[in-house]
Amino acid sequence: MEIKLFDSELKVMEVLWREGDTTARQIAAELKEQVGWNVNTTYTLIKRCIKKGAIKRTEPNFQCHALIPREEVQEAETNELINKVYDGSADKLFAALLGRKKLSAEQIEKLKQIVGELE
Repeated sequence: MEIKLFDSELKVMEVLWREGDTTARQIAAELKEQVGWNVNTTYTLIKRCIKKGAIKRTEPNFQCHALIPREEVQEAETNELINKVYDGSADKLFAALLGRKKLSAEQIEKLKQIVGELE
């Protein structure tokens, strides 16, 4: 089952992925500091994530737990980008990323290692 999260919902998930199980109040405090959201905005986004099955809420104190791992969301978002922007071609995305900036010898070596593992 793939859950589609919007950018604002991903900000909530990022806090959970980084901090682990956290109260809604702590998430709201962190997002107020990071992006200036008020408590109600954050609570609304947490409730949306709960409804979508991305977060589980428990008591006491509206404790939040991420039900989906970051890697799963990263993979889904990457696949969507490849399909939407690069005609489903991962090599076009890879070429575009490589063409954006100069890579260090170390970065090039790491990429070669990754490609080598895929072969």
